[in-house]
Amino acid sequence: MSKVIYIDSTGRRYTVDATVGETVMATAVKNGVPGIIAECGGNCSCATCHVWVAGEFAPLVGGPGDMEDDLLDMGVSERRDTSRLSCQIRVTEDLDGLTVEIPPEQP
Repeated sequence: MSKVIYIDSTGRRYTVDATVGETVMATAVKNGVPGIIAECGGNCSCATCHVWVAGEFAPLVGGPGDMEDDLLDMGVSERRDTSRLSCQIRVTEDLDGLTVEIPPEQP
């Protein structure tokens, strides 16, 4: 298990236990974290699970792949250097304490 911390647009924190190998998106949905809509169910086709990864975790998470990069360009209201689709981030033991911010609105 690893902990993932989600911070919503009001600053409220949701700390949840995540199963290694599961995605950050699936963990949010399973634990009722608001703001992660996940319309496409994790198929990297909608950008409704956009998050901003905390800077200290960005190198561990890595950058987006080509398809994810295109979706981030087209589908998010405020893209940042650490923007990722949470459906594309797999939880690992190294990501224990991963912190992500949820934008105020998803597309």
